[in-house]
Amino acid sequence: MKKEKIHLIGIGGISMSGIAEVLLHKGYQVSGSDLKDNHLLKRLRGKGAKIYIGHSAEQVKDADLVVVSNAIPEKNSELSYARKQGIPVLKRAEMIAEFMKDKTGIAISGTHGKTTTTSMLYSILERAGIDPTVMVGGELENIGGNVRIGDGDYFITEADESDGSFLFFDPRVVIVTNMELDHIDYYDSREKLITTFKKFIDKIPPEGQAILWAEDEEIMNLVDRGRPNILTYGFNKGDIQVRDIKLLPFGSYYTVDYRGNELGTINLQIPGKHNILNSMATIGAAMFLGLSFTDIRQALEEFSGVKRRFDKKGLIGDILVVDDYAHHPTEIKATIKAARNTGYERVIAVFQPHRYSRTKHLMQDFSQSFNEVDHLIITDIYGAGEKPLPGVKAQDLVDMIARNTDITVDYIQDINDAAGYLQEIIRPRDIILTIGAGDVYKVGEILLKRMKKLREMA
Repeated sequence: MKKEKIHLIGIGGISMSGIAEVLLHKGYQVSGSDLKDNHLLKRLRGKGAKIYIGHSAEQVKDADLVVVSNAIPEKNSELSYARKQGIPVLKRAEMIAEFMKDKTGIAISGTHGKTTTTSMLYSILERAGIDPTVMVGGELENIGGNVRIGDGDYFITEADESDGSFLFFDPRVVIVTNMELDHIDYYDSREKLITTFKKFIDKIPPEGQAILWAEDEEIMNLVDRGRPNILTYGFNKGDIQVRDIKLLPFGSYYTVDYRGNELGTINLQIPGKHNILNSMATIGAAMFLGLSFTDIRQALEEFSGVKRRFDKKGLIGDILVVDDYAHHPTEIKATIKAARNTGYERVIAVFQPHRYSRTKHLMQDFSQSFNEVDHLIITDIYGAGEKPLPGVKAQDLVDMIARNTDITVDYIQDINDAAGYLQEIIRPRDIILTIGAGDVYKVGEILLKRMKKLREMA
């Protein structure tokens, strides 16, 4: 790219802020706008970016190129001005694809597990001394954020399927963790989802590799199973399998087999069978890249997880508060199952539905996702930029759960009130889960702060 000044609309998002950081590292003048300030924007200011809170056409006038988040509507004042003035506009994924052109691309996609799998794979390559660049849709403690620019040849990134823009990528290595209908605003049918993923997998070159979950028949039906550049994994099917699984309160222990040969054991430090699957995908990618199982095992056993993925926020005596980004029924069930395995006596969940469209189309599935909790609190829907849909309310989900299950469920609209209610009902040996992709994590933070203050006053 020869453009000097690049403006990012929606710069405060986890992926967009990562793009901004890469551009700053490459020497571009970077500006950007968003509706709210956050710690990611503070980090970018410290690196030299010019940040605007709020959108205005005036802020784009000097830009040579505009990069736009997929959460930004076409009528946005900055985007409208850029198009009218003929300023080139790239989608978020198009910009990431530009970065990938100079590197060997590794793209991780799937409805669930992208962030953890991407972070695991980065940790393996970094542990092996390969020094890759990584862009991840979460915050990873050992890189101090959501992006790290390495000197090596590999570029690892999540490939977000939400709007089909991952088709801009031309990776050498692809991982597909799973495939479920989630982003209803873009995928109006399951057929469209399947077709889009097929196009993505078919982009890998003959010398590349696709690593796929063998137990997802829909994924496996997308490819010729005899292709030499397909590697599969699963609990009971695939080239890579695991056995002798022992689920621990905050991790697991298992033996890894590759095409019938035992590679060794792994003691994973993050909980749940879903994370064992994520680790298997990274083992497949790392082995294709020629890494030893010793390096793979050491990196996975050192991996402590990603912020907002079964993230232990704090202890109040012997009450544990955990936050998780889960916002789809499948993810919610996996998170609750992991919590059940910790040995705490009661599981109390605070769930904040994310997006009106998702809540509407998956209402029935959501209502069946909390069967293993002892007490459930549901807050208002977090719109994530969507306008409310007529007749779609969090209270409807509460009523459906109350009708069809024996779960104690309460609707508490405000997150501050939810924290106050938790203070009244918690008791020793409870584990409290805050679940959702919005700002529900604040419930746990508020609770911990209040309880700490009370303990200090006692």
